[in-house]
Amino acid sequence: MNYNTILTSFESGIYTITLNRPEVYNACNEELTNELLQAFMHCHENDEIRCVVLSGNGKAFCSGQDLKDAPAGHNKRSLKDSLERRYNPIIRAITSLPKPVIAGINGVAAGAGLSLALACDLRIMSSSAKLVEAFIGIALIPDSGANYFYTKIMGYSKAFEFATLNKPLTSDEALRIGMVNHVYHPQAFQEGLNALAKTYAEGPTQTYGYVKLLLQKGLDASLDDILDMESEYQQLAGESYDYAEGVKAFIEKRSPRFLGK
Repeated sequence: MNYNTILTSFESGIYTITLNRPEVYNACNEELTNELLQAFMHCHENDEIRCVVLSGNGKAFCSGQDLKDAPAGHNKRSLKDSLERRYNPIIRAITSLPKPVIAGINGVAAGAGLSLALACDLRIMSSSAKLVEAFIGIALIPDSGANYFYTKIMGYSKAFEFATLNKPLTSDEALRIGMVNHVYHPQAFQEGLNALAKTYAEGPTQTYGYVKLLLQKGLDASLDDILDMESEYQQLAGESYDYAEGVKAFIEKRSPRFLGK
């Protein structure tokens, strides 16, 4: 598909989505959010895609909502409508995708842009990048799932501090509190991101999807519920091609060649 505000590429099982409004730090306008949702729906529908990478072009990952993006006729924009129609479907499309999604935080991630990164399964961050809550600076609450992600990652007290003081997090701080998984020097960032994506694209994709679902459920479910779900999904995993290949490779003392099914 041809897009105007994002770039996409597909190679060796890796589907890369690059936010492409560098002149405004990849701020989200109506067109970008629509195209981003389309791209993630494509990831849901295409079985050849085994890993997704979301990153930004230029100096930023994503600076959040483009505040200059006024609705037609210059009417006051409905924030509720923006969330329900544009942002929330994207967050749901990312978190429900049964494949690994990696955020490559190449530069600042702020506001809803930070929420996009936090919705991903893994976050790789350039040491020169920063994470900024941003909402409170214009007297808004964190949105696009931020209140969920902040408390799950940081706990209530740290989440409240981050959400209300608008103090940017450096890459070192983000790594320390678990907001990101890995930090790389800017010159090594792309290589590290590519290597991780390759690892996941060559892995047991279907099983990754089960793990993703179970870990998400594990945040709120009871132990008994998780035990029941584990037995169900372990059976499904055990019926996969990749399980048979993994066992065979183990016996033959070689690396498995997973097909993601």
